[in-house]
Amino acid sequence: MIFVSIALTCVLWLTQSLRFVEMIVNKGLSIGSFLKLTLLLMPGFLVVIIPISLFAVVLFTYNRLTSDRELIVLRAAGLSHMALARPAVILGLITTVVGYLLTCWIIPSTVRGFHEMQWTIRNDLTNVLLQEGVFNKFGEGLTIYVRSRSPNGELLGLLVHDKRNPERAVTLMAERGALVHTETGPRVLMVNGNRQEVTPRTGKLSLLNFDSYTVDFATAAGKKPDRFRDARERALTELAATAPDEVGPSEYRRFKVELHSRLTSPLYNLGFPLLSATILLLAGFDRRGQLVPVLSAVTAMIAVQAAALGASSLATGNLAFLPAVYIVALLPIALSLWALAHPPRLRRRAAVLAADAA
Repeated sequence: MIFVSIALTCVLWLTQSLRFVEMIVNKGLSIGSFLKLTLLLMPGFLVVIIPISLFAVVLFTYNRLTSDRELIVLRAAGLSHMALARPAVILGLITTVVGYLLTCWIIPSTVRGFHEMQWTIRNDLTNVLLQEGVFNKFGEGLTIYVRSRSPNGELLGLLVHDKRNPERAVTLMAERGALVHTETGPRVLMVNGNRQEVTPRTGKLSLLNFDSYTVDFATAAGKKPDRFRDARERALTELAATAPDEVGPSEYRRFKVELHSRLTSPLYNLGFPLLSATILLLAGFDRRGQLVPVLSAVTAMIAVQAAALGASSLATGNLAFLPAVYIVALLPIALSLWALAHPPRLRRRAAVLAADAA
């Protein structure tokens, strides 16, 4: 299970890391920051990966035991279906505890750290990177184009369009320049160029030639609004205490669904392995192979996963469907335990014995 979980996690890490290529190129994101961002996402994926990997390994193990006739020997030794399923149940209970640790404590903390770091990278102008041949946009209304960069870091062929004041948009062009960092923030120093501005009332072009000119980034982003923390960042107590008038009706429903999803999603760590073990144990031995039971187990797992997504979606639209979130999570566990405790073959044998006694 650990091996499969690590393999799936690595695949997801590779796919998710592509999301941050833009930050590496445009924002000059360091390798350390890149690794930290991607690793902060991983706990959120483990909630989905662990139940699926556990389902896969339980399915593989019991299928192998059946193919090697080992389950036949164990049944002949007197072990019941419940006893045969005990290893899957124990591992499922252990991973369920791990799932609750992830959903209730670890994931809210890592998601909050991820969003805060992403927010800082996207809005912090202290580390500005000007790409060559690209219209670099900073905040609201400031665009800078650089034709090329000399080996000593000098910027050549500068074009700046500044419309931070919509009523007085300004365009500047310069032969060369440089990016300098000051105590008040980064600035672009432009040398030997001109400043063009259209007078709003008359529509005439005003042209000013200059030897040197500086463009300040300090107001490029304007006043940063407070970042709204979504449902996945908040603790269970915050989700439970949120009122509709604080976040609005739509977000309130998302908060409540997130709260109940955290309480039910770890249960799939027990439900999925129980589902696969039950189907294979009740199927018995077939010399032609176990393809039908294996496909049945996979189909049942996909159906449960689809039902879980559907229940969450319905509950997000209408909180009256919240009980469906619990029903979908608990039903596979209840049905599997009942089927293991009352296997069809044992019931038929008991009926035969009762008839003989009569």
